[in-house]
Amino acid sequence: MTEKLKSYSNLTQRIITALIGAAAIVAGIMVSEWTYFVIFFLITALSLWEFYKLAGLDGMLPQKTFGTLCGLLIFVLSFLIERGAISYRYYFVFFPLLSCVYMIKLYKKFERKPFTNIAFTFLGVFYVAIPFALLNIATFENGSYDYQIIFGCLFILWASDTGAYFAGTFFGKRKLFERISPKKSWEGFVGGAILAFVFAYGLPYFFSAIGHEPTIRWWQWMVIGVLIVIGGTFGDLVESLLKRSIEIKDSGTALPGHGGFLDRFDGLLISAPFIVAFLEIF
Repeated sequence: MTEKLKSYSNLTQRIITALIGAAAIVAGIMVSEWTYFVIFFLITALSLWEFYKLAGLDGMLPQKTFGTLCGLLIFVLSFLIERGAISYRYYFVFFPLLSCVYMIKLYKKFERKPFTNIAFTFLGVFYVAIPFALLNIATFENGSYDYQIIFGCLFILWASDTGAYFAGTFFGKRKLFERISPKKSWEGFVGGAILAFVFAYGLPYFFSAIGHEPTIRWWQWMVIGVLIVIGGTFGDLVESLLKRSIEIKDSGTALPGHGGFLDRFDGLLISAPFIVAFLEIF
């Protein structure tokens, strides 16, 4: 399937991959909390593994397996705790487990920079796993599973990416951050923001139309739209900075037309902490 997609143009690959991926994710989050869990568990695992693979390309030796397991543990714990299946006290399991990284490194011979490698192991957990784990808090915002917030955040993010891509392709002239990402433009940023705000404003009406009481109000969706547009843009730039430091174009090849999982979800990694903080405080 992947090889066949590669025979098409980049735009065609992007569209086909986006439609298939979006359909799978949307179906998963709408069916039940457990299908949501499985989908984002896999996304977290693949994104973590991808990050550690990139670090390895730059000569680093992070603990890929252990770091991935720690990241998945925090995702599982946050899901079960927010679901009410276990006590919040189980969060404290995570800290001694992650501290084992130091002890494991004592038994690794011939490493020139063990503490740099430890730092990259931690970075994978904090950069990739914790933002996905925070999404569980938003998903169980009212004490029970509610797909509306994760559904809305994804659609706003996809709208922002789509608007930015087409506006940048057809109208892009003024560089947004040329030192990091030469292709990004202010026109693309504005196009993405406009489409994202249209979706954000329409989400409460969409949920009402399909017979669901909106979980949050329209102004909260607009604020989330702002957070996703800004956080998503910075997330893309941060990942571009990571890729430029390693001198690669894409974080992976798993998603034809999009690159890897980090390429697809980088905007969510930066915006998720801000979204959850906003929802919890306001």
